[in-house]
Parts: sequence; structure tokens; C-alpha cells
Amino acid sequence: MDEQSEPTVWRLWFSSWQGIGLLLALVTLVVWWPVVHCDFLSYDDPGYFTSNPHIQGGLTWANIDWAFTTEYSSNWHPLTWLSLMLDVDIFGTGPFGPHFTNLIFHTVNTVLLFLLLRRLTMANLRSALVAALFALHPLHVESVAWVAERKDVLCAFFGLLSLLAYARYVKGDNWPVTPAAAPPVAWYRSPFYWGALIFFVLGLMSKPMLVTLPLVMLLLDYWPLGRSSGFTVPGSGSAPPLQRFNASTLQRLLVEKIPFFLLSAASCVVTIIAQEKWGSIASLAVCTPPMRIENMLVSYVRYLGKTFWPVSLATPYPHPKFWPIPLVLVALVLLVFLCVVVIRLRKRFPYAFTGWFWFVIMLIPVIGLVQVGSQAMADRYTYLPLIGIFIILSWGSAELQRARPMSGQKAGFLVAVGLAVCAGRTRNQISFWQNDGSLFFHTLKMTGDNYVAYINLGDWFSKNGQMEYALDCYHRASNMEPTDALVLYDLANGFARLRRWDEAISHYRLALRAAPAEPDVLDNLGLVLATTKHYAEAITNFEAALKLDPRSPNAHNNLAAVLFAQQHYDEAVQQYHEALRLTPDDPRIYMNLGITLARLNRASEARTNYLEALRLDPSNTVVATKLKALETQGPP
Repeated sequence: MDEQSEPTVWRLWFSSWQGIGLLLALVTLVVWWPVVHCDFLSYDDPGYFTSNPHIQGGLTWANIDWAFTTEYSSNWHPLTWLSLMLDVDIFGTGPFGPHFTNLIFHTVNTVLLFLLLRRLTMANLRSALVAALFALHPLHVESVAWVAERKDVLCAFFGLLSLLAYARYVKGDNWPVTPAAAPPVAWYRSPFYWGALIFFVLGLMSKPMLVTLPLVMLLLDYWPLGRSSGFTVPGSGSAPPLQRFNASTLQRLLVEKIPFFLLSAASCVVTIIAQEKWGSIASLAVCTPPMRIENMLVSYVRYLGKTFWPVSLATPYPHPKFWPIPLVLVALVLLVFLCVVVIRLRKRFPYAFTGWFWFVIMLIPVIGLVQVGSQAMADRYTYLPLIGIFIILSWGSAELQRARPMSGQKAGFLVAVGLAVCAGRTRNQISFWQNDGSLFFHTLKMTGDNYVAYINLGDWFSKNGQMEYALDCYHRASNMEPTDALVLYDLANGFARLRRWDEAISHYRLALRAAPAEPDVLDNLGLVLATTKHYAEAITNFEAALKLDPRSPNAHNNLAAVLFAQQHYDEAVQQYHEALRLTPDDPRIYMNLGITLARLNRASEARTNYLEALRLDPSNTVVATKLKALETQGPP
């Protein structure tokens, strides 16, 4: 699409960056609006939102402290936690709020991407096309429609702000950038440089995938900033531009980014420690180096394929363990060929060099060399990397238009059709994310046997009271992964729901054998043991759960309930107080504490707790009855 051949009416419209930005935002909101009607998923959403007491409690000092000190969910991303807490404060605990916030971030990211490329290149139409592809591509549905993936859109938000600040630092007020342009001031004196560094830190605190951003900055130095041709140091006078990288130029560009690389290294160390602590990283015995390399090569090609033909999208894609050798060789040859082509043609098509290696480099943290989880790949991993491919498509279409000119109307029509197809596929993909049932039925249809999909489909059946169907899904998952702790845990929960206590206890113990340091399993086993009046063993399990996770309000509440059953009322009061310290807005705990205090004849304190429970849950008739009994008849 050649910007010089646009009709006057379109030139007038697209000459306004405000108009383009507004149009991109409106189209994004319209196409993606159905995500606000999506429900929570049983896949990660409980840990990130629905069952996380720190998130449900909103922004309190205790929860803020937890956000910055926890490695929960195998990552240190405090800003992600804080943003979800803020959702609760603003919108409540329903699904609308976090989905709406994800949509707003995706919309803002689209506009930021357009502004970034426009600032770097002054090419309005090509920058707008990249942003439109980013906004409408169906591979991004997983990042936007999934509450647990708030970290994707938040990380991208700060990453794009960091690149915008970096572009402002490099270019100053130069519009457009000139060859061999130097920053107006030394890097350590520029507020925009430090702004870029601060936004980078905030991005790493949202999701560590941003660790490769310094390398992306180097790619932008090559194209479109043109800094690889040499630049002048402020105060050193003028110098003729160099035609290619030399040691001096590269050294200056690298020195300038040392703070960014140091922060990336620190983020990698923190992330690896967190993931090892939570057992998320597969061992070399389970996922061998050859398996990782094979999956890496095939995944790069699969991502490319789904970029251009986005069908059969699923969550998650199961890891096949081994790929056929011919497929691996084809993937290797194709990737080497593409790398050689963009390197050989970098002078003629510098945008292709930057775009291709943007895609390759930004996928490195999630391409499977460090295998986290059981998936082979994930659509959400493409949220930022695909920008590189979109740059190639947009600038490449302009090159094609110059080589084979066509009318502006025809070119515009073809672009509009392509974007409309993307928007249609995105709308269709969003429809699968309405709830667990629609998503995981679709995933099983796309991937066949998929034990994660069976587990989550079982959770959906369980939530809807269809326990026999749920157990069937769990058994199918167990047949595929018979020693998997999560499958055994879900089976145990299913048996407990059906009051099949012996089978529940047996499967909880099998789950603990597979994952002995899992506090939730210990807590639920304690509940079943307490239900069957094995109080001493129940207390042992609750105490073990609290040793692993001292901040678990559920374990404190459950331990208190068993102590109450054994008439150890003073100890029960202590545990209820600890639970309330961790979750000060849980009416259930206030009710239990009130009942215990009433048994201790501490009527005034019991009344206070009953009233607080009713304030938080006015519909609780049990509390209302006990309060009335306390006021009219004294303690029960």
C-alpha cells in the first residue's frame, strides 16, 4: 500500500494521528466487546482472582505487602496482582471488571503501538496497519479474554511505553529521524532514557517475558533509527555516517543499554527461583534437551503458520514429547532459510531484518528451552512477538505496491478485507472463551486427547453439579497422566463432593505422594478427615498446610473449626483471628468467630462479630438467627 498514491479524502483523514488513533481504539472496542461477557475459567483464574483471598480483599496494606513478597503462581509480578486488586475495589468480584480492564489495556496497547511506529518512521498508514493487525488478530484472544493473563496486556503496556520513551530519547525533536542521528543529550542525562528504564522495570514487574526488550531496542537502532550507521556523541562535533556496524558503534549502543541488560538478568534469576520453588520447571529427565530443541523449532514454525492461517486455536496445546524427525528437519531448514534471507537482504529490506528478529528474539523466553508447564506452545506467547511479523507485512505491502502499482481504492479494499477476516476470526474465537464448557469442548475438538482440557472440563461439570460427568473427565485425564498430582487432587475433590469419603482420602494421599508440598491438598484432606471425625489427623494436615503456606486463611479457618469441635475454644479463637487478619472481609469467618466467642460466654464480642458478618453478607439467615438468640436468650 503506497502512501503516496492515497486519494485526497483519505490523505486528509489519515494525516491526523489523532483520527487514526481514535479509529483504531473504536474498532478494537467494537470487535472485542464480547469479552466483557466472558465468565471466569477454572484454569488459573481461581489462583489469580476468584479463590485468591488477597485479590478478593482488594487494595489493602497487607495485600500490597503480599503482592511484593509472594512468588505465588510461579512468578514475581506484583503489578499484575495490584491491578487485579484494583479491579476488585472498582468493579467488585464479578467477571466483568477484570475482563473490561483487559479490553481497555488491549485497546490502549493498540494505540501505543501506532504512536510508537509513527514516531519512529513517520509512516502513518503503515504504522496504522501494524496496529490494526495487532488489535484484531485472533492469536491475541487468549491474552485478552483470560483474566489470568492480565500479565500479558499489562506487560505490553509498560513495554510499549518504554520503547516510546526510548524513541523520544534517541530522536529528541527530530521528525523524522535522520541517518546517523544522535540523541540530543548523553544517555545518562536524558529524562526520557530514565523514563524508558522505569517503564521497563514496571513491565518486568508485570511479566518477566519483557527481558528481551533491550535486544529489541538494538534492532530498532538498526531500523528505523539508523543508529548502526554511526552517530555522534554530544559535544564531540560532527562525524560522517558509517555505512555498517563497527566495533565503536556497537560498543556505544551496548554500553547505553547496560542498565537494561542488568535488570533483565535480575528478572531472569528471580523468575527461575520462583518457578523452581513452585515446581513449574520441567526437569531435564522429564523433558530432555533434544525434546526441547525439537519443540522449539517446530513451535516457531507453528506460530508462523497460525499467524497466517489462524485456525484450530486451542488452550492449551499438549506437548507431544517427541516430534517426527522429518517435521523437525523441515522446521530447521525453513528457519535457517528465513534467517539467511533477512540477513542477506537487510540493506534493501531493513524492516524485514528488524521485524523477523523481533519475532524470533521476543519468543525466546517462552519457546520451551526452559520448559515451564506441560504445553508445547501457547497463543498468548505471541502477544508482543507478532508485532515483528506485522511490521514485515505492512512495510512489505508498501514495497509490493511500489513494484506493482495498483489504485489506492483497490489496495485499500484488499487491506480492509484482510482486517475484516481477522476481526471475524477473533469474534469467533472469543465465543469459545465464554465459559469452561465452551472453551474446553472446543480444545478437545481441536487437539484430541488433552488431559488439561479434561481436568478443566471436569471442573466445569463439577461446578454445575454434574459430578458423574466430572468424574468421567477426571478419569480420562488420569488415564493419560496417572501420577499427576492435579488429576488425583481433582478426583479426590469429586469423590468428596459425592461423600465417598474413603475414595476421597485415598486419592488425596496419592496426590500428596506425587506432590508432598502442596498446601491445598493437605487442607482438603484435613477437611475430609475432620468430616469423618478423625480430628487428630485432620489437625496434623492443617498444621502441615500452614507450615507450607502460613498466609492461608482457609487453613486457619479449617483448623479453628476442628479445634472448636474438640472444644478447644480459646485456640480456635486465635486461629479465627489469624484468618481474619489475612482476609478481613470474609463474613464466614466472622460468623464462626462469633459462634466460638458465644461458647466462651463473651457475648459482647460475639455480637460484634455477628453484626460484622451481617454487614458483609446481609442475606445470611444463620447469622441473623444466632444474633437474635444471643440477644434474647444468651449464648447457646
